[in-house]
Amino acid sequence: QVQLVESGGGLVQPGGSLRLSCAASGSIFSIDAMGYYRQAPGKERELVAVLASGGRINHSDSVEGRFTISRDNAKKRVSLQMNSLKPEDTAVYYCHGKLRRYWYEDSHDYWGQGTQVTVSS
Repeated sequence: QVQLVESGGGLVQPGGSLRLSCAASGSIFSIDAMGYYRQAPGKERELVAVLASGGRINHSDSVEGRFTISRDNAKKRVSLQMNSLKPEDTAVYYCHGKLRRYWYEDSHDYWGQGTQVTVSS
């Protein structure tokens, strides 16, 4: 049973910072990619930032220069440092992992439970 457990999030004023973390647990052979998506009320879920196993980073233009994603492969953990937060960053943030449980399996998508980030004065 693979799980993605998230931590972090909360309420912060505009211009402030938050750090999200997500740890993968369970039977995991390899991790193709880990990262974060977010969903604001009334909007579709969108990519925030994803870090692939080869080190390639894919991120939304809206977080360029403000958010930094990093990964600890040994701990199967990904972190998202969010600086200069804006009210439009308010959303539920979901950890995503594209993981392979066994060497003979294809990789599958897994999601965390989501954590609320609210940017408001």
